[in-house]
Amino acid sequence: MALSRAARVILVGAPGAGKGTQTERLMKRFPQLSSISSGDLLRKNVREKTPLGIAAEQKMKSGALVPDTMILRLILNEFTNHGWLTSDAIRPYAVYSSSVAIDEAETSVDNVMIPSPFRTQTYNYSDSPNASFILDGFPRTAVQASQLDELIPMNFVVNIDTPSEVIIDRISNRWVHSPSGRVYNTTFNPPKVEGKDDVTGDALTRRDDDDPEVWKARLKSFRETSLPLLEHYDKLGVLWTVKGNTSDEISPKLAGEFERRFGVH
Repeated sequence: MALSRAARVILVGAPGAGKGTQTERLMKRFPQLSSISSGDLLRKNVREKTPLGIAAEQKMKSGALVPDTMILRLILNEFTNHGWLTSDAIRPYAVYSSSVAIDEAETSVDNVMIPSPFRTQTYNYSDSPNASFILDGFPRTAVQASQLDELIPMNFVVNIDTPSEVIIDRISNRWVHSPSGRVYNTTFNPPKVEGKDDVTGDALTRRDDDDPEVWKARLKSFRETSLPLLEHYDKLGVLWTVKGNTSDEISPKLAGEFERRFGVH
């Protein structure tokens, strides 16, 4: 289905709630949507040894978190490359510059790489349907959301509300074929032969971190972090909550709301 205007989307949901599945299904239904992953952008810059990637890798090797300003610069550069964001007042960021020396001050892990506070009037964002995206991995906190707001405002934030006990049960029944990454669930997607991969017949295994106690701690941490984030977007009037126990239950509700907001009528 075609979109009538730009959809700038964030999916918020606990680990295991199916954000990846919903992203894939939305992109298939609405081909003008792109998926922008802050993690993928970071890994790409590290792999290609861009000035920003080098600085980020140094930070990670020291055991520190990559600063929000680095992630924001990656997003800013990606949106600029797509033509979704423009600025007449600020020169383009040389994220892919071959000269580390030129960008040394900007990529320093101790320096702010994007002017702060950001000034919304400096940036012009496209409302073309082709400037539609789902942003994955950022923001995770209300502070990060406020920073992103001043670059480009989101206009649809989805809170995927799946009960913790459902997620724990789902994880407890998850088995994987490690070489291929194929995932099975004994409840709703079991292998044809119990304990065996459908394609190779290899024995299935559990992920090391698929321990219920580990997941209970992860879900508790998510709730504490996400509440201020959801409140931030609720105040802006762009938050929409969808409840469901499975991806198949959530998908039609989400697609219907997405079509109502952004589809061509």
